[in-house]
Amino acid sequence: MSCKDDDLTALAGSGRTVHRMARLAYPLSLSALCLAIAASWAVLALMGVRIAAVDPRAAGPGAALLEHIPDIALPASFETFLSLCLAPVGAGNGWTAFFLLAFMWFLMAVAMMLPSAAPLVRTYCEIADTAARKGESVVHPVILVAGYLSVWLAASFGFAALALGVFRSFNGETFLSPWTGHAGAIVLAIAGFYQFSALKEACLVKCRNPFATLFGRWSTRPATIYRLGLQQGLWCLGCCWALMLVMLAVGLMNVFWMALLGVFTLVEKSGHSRVFTRVSGALLLVWALTLLVISL
Repeated sequence: MSCKDDDLTALAGSGRTVHRMARLAYPLSLSALCLAIAASWAVLALMGVRIAAVDPRAAGPGAALLEHIPDIALPASFETFLSLCLAPVGAGNGWTAFFLLAFMWFLMAVAMMLPSAAPLVRTYCEIADTAARKGESVVHPVILVAGYLSVWLAASFGFAALALGVFRSFNGETFLSPWTGHAGAIVLAIAGFYQFSALKEACLVKCRNPFATLFGRWSTRPATIYRLGLQQGLWCLGCCWALMLVMLAVGLMNVFWMALLGVFTLVEKSGHSRVFTRVSGALLLVWALTLLVISL
């Protein structure tokens, strides 16, 4: 930046503070994003290890990889927290199981979906930085991220209710175990067919191009920025809800498949072609048919 750009004598003290925050917004927000993602993955990995020890079937495909994660000594308070999270493994009803299961879904959303929201945050920070250089007030990016995650928090309650509902209908042993037979085939078929839908394509286009939405509806009001986060979160949910259902077919706490789907989502949103999306849809449909044939 030139010396002229650094001359903020025309701004009041608060204006200079906002300017400095905006210039640091991207690295700070990116660091916070990475920290949240890393923490979510760490907690999910620890949960996966302990669930595999309690019920190996609940770990699902790729569970052998969990054996290579060392048994780390943790503070007593955190061990108590993990024990509570493990409570749903053998429970099929109750509000405690519901809220803990919803919390697990939300952790998965943070770990799997937040990395793909990095372009959204980067774009917002770039626009905010440009506005601050002109002396305009800006809203911190954390407000945008809060709106985005609010959508996935609400969706987590829906996913938890679905898992518990199906558990009661099929009278399964644990609702964290992979869904097999007709239930698993239906889930995979839904995810596969959705990859070919027009709604999927519309949501994917919005996720890939956040600049138009952010620039066209730019505001200095926190409530408006929060709503922008909500809107982008809804587009992301519309793009990825069916893929999240795949976790039901492979095991809800399967860290291997979480990582695989997380990378898939990131690659899908970063591309510009439908080939990758359609190929994945075809693979899911073949998987569903295979599972159905085996169950028969």
